[in-house]
Amino acid sequence: MLSTEKLSEGLKNKYADFIKSFEDAYGCAPEYVVRVPGRVNLIGEHIDYCGYAVHPMAIEQDIILGLRTTDDGKLQLQNTNKKRYPDFSTDKLNNIEISTETINWWSYFLCGLKGVYEDMNVENPKGMQVLVSGCIPPSAGLSSSSALVVGSAIIATVSNGIETERSSLASLCARAERFIGTQGGGMDQAIELLAQEGQAKLIEFNPLVANDVKLPQGSVFVIANSLQEKNKAASNEFNSRVVECRLAAKILGKKLLKDEAWKEVKKLRDVEKQSGKSLEDLIKILDSCLPKEVYSREDVLSELGITDQYLRDDILTSNTQELQTFKLKQRARHVLSESNRVYRFREVCHNSKGEQGLIELGELMSASHKSCRYDYECSAEGLDTLTELAIKNGALGSRLTGAGWGGCTVSLVPESKVEKFLSELKASYYKDKQNADLESAIFVSKPSAGATVWQLS
Repeated sequence: MLSTEKLSEGLKNKYADFIKSFEDAYGCAPEYVVRVPGRVNLIGEHIDYCGYAVHPMAIEQDIILGLRTTDDGKLQLQNTNKKRYPDFSTDKLNNIEISTETINWWSYFLCGLKGVYEDMNVENPKGMQVLVSGCIPPSAGLSSSSALVVGSAIIATVSNGIETERSSLASLCARAERFIGTQGGGMDQAIELLAQEGQAKLIEFNPLVANDVKLPQGSVFVIANSLQEKNKAASNEFNSRVVECRLAAKILGKKLLKDEAWKEVKKLRDVEKQSGKSLEDLIKILDSCLPKEVYSREDVLSELGITDQYLRDDILTSNTQELQTFKLKQRARHVLSESNRVYRFREVCHNSKGEQGLIELGELMSASHKSCRYDYECSAEGLDTLTELAIKNGALGSRLTGAGWGGCTVSLVPESKVEKFLSELKASYYKDKQNADLESAIFVSKPSAGATVWQLS
């Protein structure tokens, strides 16, 4: 259950500047303070929306939201970083509309509100004054956007007196973020709500289950920002990959399943479950089932025996209607092999001790990056450079984390080498990066707790 705790004196001191900023903005103190962590995905990239398990941990970097409810039915939304995030207000909480064409920072906040109001049948929602602050680097692959969706959903439940389970709210938030046009899975929202301090999680879907994973002693994960920003909602690369995976699943389903069963297939995980084949078996038959390096639109229509209108209406998303070419084998190969790596990662965490276990984890992470780079094509020059420098300077493994095309890497570094690793990476990758805040660009984070709601007395 998502419960509310009293804000202790120690936390009042910790958040004193934020509470003062709220008072300056609205003339009174907030009734509630909400914390939502960012996350780093240790392994399992771009596979949650294909139905496969992922391996994230919540990080100490977070966003903080202050809330005061009102009776006027209006939303007043401010951010402490006014230069980057302008104020927003609306009196249309009963009928929230979210543009997929023009995306602003408050669009994500509206996603969480709309999701709660519609799923929980909230009529005449309470008005609210909200202030947002945070230290999760934006567009860095650390889930700052999803943290805002989760934060706003929590605020919607708290302000309207709604009780909800954390897992239910995580699933709701995953659906709600799609209002903005991104066809993502549920990893980010799940870890931000279900994380426990000191533990990573293996998160499985349908149904949503979060399994504790204790990371091996001596393992330290260093997060480094490439400083190449990529907003997945403002680009079509992400949704294109979702569609390519869906098409790969459909064609594999048509070749492996009986009769018209392929029409109900939506994810590669569906093919695995319904065909009874293992991940290894599916990887082995990819070349024969998906022989082309690039499929044209006409190839897809021919393989499935469908019309272009059926493709548009039943398979493509609204923002992928005009795609003409698809790399199906490569995308499927990444997803299936990455899922294998996720479960192997958990096995090593549970069973292997000492240096050999850390070496195995590092090898899995580096193999994941290679797959993301070449089969999924979601890396970027800065990410590739960072991973190469990480290995050169003592990391056991390194990979992009998050959607990719920019953002951050995560590297596994032996505890004894962390300080030297940080200084070497700062001196090499960041030496020519003007105005880079190195404290937020490269850092170590321990597994953090999930979202918390505090009430001010």
